Amino acid sequence: MALSLVYADEAGRIYIDDKLIALGRNGPSFFELDQAVPLPKGASVVVLPGRAPVGRERWSGRLRSADGWAVAALLPAGYARTLIPAYRSLAEPPRLPFFGYTAVGAYGGRLYAAALPVDELRSRWSPRFYNTKTLPQRIARLQRIFPGNRLVEHLSNCALCYQCFTAQNLFYERWEAGIPSSRRCNARCLGCISEQEEDVPPAPHSRIGFTPATEEIVQLGAHHLDRARDGIISFGQGCEGEPSLESILLAEAIKEIRRQTRRGTININTNGGSVPDLARLVDAGLDSMRVSLFSAREEHFMAYHRPSYTLADVADSIRMARSRGVVVSLNLLTFPGFTDRTGEVEALLDFIGETEVQMVQLRNLSADPDWVAEAFPLTEKTLGILGMIRRLKAKHPHLRIGSFTHPAASFRRRGSR
Repeated sequence: MALSLVYADEAGRIYIDDKLIALGRNGPSFFELDQAVPLPKGASVVVLPGRAPVGRERWSGRLRSADGWAVAALLPAGYARTLIPAYRSLAEPPRLPFFGYTAVGAYGGRLYAAALPVDELRSRWSPRFYNTKTLPQRIARLQRIFPGNRLVEHLSNCALCYQCFTAQNLFYERWEAGIPSSRRCNARCLGCISEQEEDVPPAPHSRIGFTPATEEIVQLGAHHLDRARDGIISFGQGCEGEPSLESILLAEAIKEIRRQTRRGTININTNGGSVPDLARLVDAGLDSMRVSLFSAREEHFMAYHRPSYTLADVADSIRMARSRGVVVSLNLLTFPGFTDRTGEVEALLDFIGETEVQMVQLRNLSADPDWVAEAFPLTEKTLGILGMIRRLKAKHPHLRIGSFTHPAASFRRRGSR
């Protein structure tokens, strides 16, 4: 089926143009939305002002700009987008906020997104499990259990105001819960969602304004792991900097949490830049590590992350963790037209082979597509996101592809390397 183009007027009303076939973009090329799924629950449709949608005429096959503004889908986690929206930018369009813009089309009056489901755990992150009527009661209960714990207050705000699912899981006592700790960072990532130097557009999250005490971390960590089904606590959230820079604090907390309970998984979401700090956490009892990566090519890695460390340091951190039995995943910041370039994919394959990474978590890079194209010109042909996934699996058959941090025990059950 050829999906129809979707567009919006200046008031934000959505329309369908059946005369034009919906298109998406990957690198320099436009494509029809052949790999599309019905708009998932939890997704939303947003208007892209200053950008005219581009479609293909059904009767002639020619490309044509449509009236109105282009639109995009914002996907829930668990889906990897395959195409970004196809549009023509008008004079000086406003910079778009930090979201993962995905091409969208329509068929039979129903909206579809250019995306692939990539993780069997995505049902756990369905909106129907979050923002329930009982959430305020659950927050109040934890506040009574741990009065004066500043992390409870901070995560209450994250859960209610930002509707952060990992914050909410702490109060629901299930699955993965985030525990932020660090105000500092050793990188200046272009797409950082908690701190932007020029603040254009503004970062969507506010970075934590205090350093928690060991007891505050232990209280929440031990409480969650001791009660949660498939419990995971993760250091390194969108509302903080680099957690390994607080390695002394976190190592003390991990040791005490493990003294109180052996259940669940202790995970860190990290940039992997400091081998000594991460080694301290591994020695303390860290179970898993997720390392954020934009590119496995040094030039692009440095240009995006703008770190005080090198790509070699990241590889050394992963090898160190793997040698000591820690489960390691890559948090691959994915952008169609860049991540699926042949050179990028081959470098990624080599990096995975050299470091023995066990999982690649595909996370849609949240950024204005024009901004990405300015920083990293999208002029090369690509394998496509599905082609990249197939290449990863063919080269590394034991590699797990997904979007979420899985319990460490599940890797041991599968017999992963």
